[in-house]
Amino acid sequence: MVLIKEATMSDYSQFVPEHVRRLGGYIPGKSLRQAQQESRVTCIKLASNESPFGPSPRAVQAMQSVLAETNFYPDNDASDLRIKIAERDQVKPEQIVVTAGSTSLLDIIARTLLAPGLNAVTSQRSFIVYPIATKAAGGQLIEVPVTNDGFDLDAVAAAINANTRIVFIANPNNPTGTLLRSEQLDRFLEKVPDNVIVILDEAYYDYARHFAHLRGAEYSRSLDYVREGRKIVVLRTFSKAHGLAGLRVGYGIGPAELISYFARLRTTFSISVPAQAAAIAAFEDEAHTQRAVMNNAEQSEPLRTAIAGMGYHAVPTWANFIYCELGESAADVAKRMQAEGVIIRPLGPWGAPTAIRVTIGTPEQNATFLRAFRKVMEKASVG
Repeated sequence: MVLIKEATMSDYSQFVPEHVRRLGGYIPGKSLRQAQQESRVTCIKLASNESPFGPSPRAVQAMQSVLAETNFYPDNDASDLRIKIAERDQVKPEQIVVTAGSTSLLDIIARTLLAPGLNAVTSQRSFIVYPIATKAAGGQLIEVPVTNDGFDLDAVAAAINANTRIVFIANPNNPTGTLLRSEQLDRFLEKVPDNVIVILDEAYYDYARHFAHLRGAEYSRSLDYVREGRKIVVLRTFSKAHGLAGLRVGYGIGPAELISYFARLRTTFSISVPAQAAAIAAFEDEAHTQRAVMNNAEQSEPLRTAIAGMGYHAVPTWANFIYCELGESAADVAKRMQAEGVIIRPLGPWGAPTAIRVTIGTPEQNATFLRAFRKVMEKASVG
């Protein structure tokens, strides 16, 4: 029996495992309210890759229609939503798990598959929740260097070892916006050993699919992999093109047995009654989703070109944001931009202290960003 020494009022570390004590928490982008209180100016938020068009009016109506039912617990399995997804994607409902956002599912995946002595492999400068989820589960994270602002799949494959259980792949990658084409993933999957589950994080699927159509590329065969019975889980979300980030609805599609284990670790009743109703309505309102997708496609290259025209490395995107290297402290630039009424994301926590990420907004929002960015960067160069 291990005895714990009597704790003082300020010392609770003895109760907390070492891997949790070392864990750095997720630092979210600033909310509009917080930024406006700090800067005392009206702001637009281009930091968190949210849809500039908000939720579908049908989703809002669906939420309103069920508010009187919120005295009841929600359907724990989000059955109606799962059935709709299964019908569209030609998989079985038992191959789908719905969670409180895909970030919650990443945590569940890590807790299900990892333990001390086991590891996950991913790329540097990818989604910041991968290291948090891995370390919170007691696992080790192996990050390989980026190539051309994105994943080096050969390096990822070479980093896999006997203790690897997960490979995290964001496609498109967040925060750089780069894409892995289907033929690249085909070759990579042939190298993945049987002891590894590949997590294909397709949070920006709607945007990437449209870009692929416009650019003559084949983006994703992820659901084919699932139907073929491969050890793959595909992650998608209603937070981006569907405009439901504040409701937290994400889902995973994969082997039914593995999905059943994930479902056991999900927080009970985690998808609220309004959230389920809104997700179903948003799922059905394709016109609203396409409005966000089309605006993004039309605005992405003019925005990137304008940034690049000022002399900065702005990466062509397959998502709804632009990654940009500034050559100076991104945190300082973000503070100056906030003072001008524009919230952007400095990427220091991603290991890119001189880079920012800017959400592609409406034409008016993008013009506001560019005016503020020119002003801030010209003032800095003069100073």
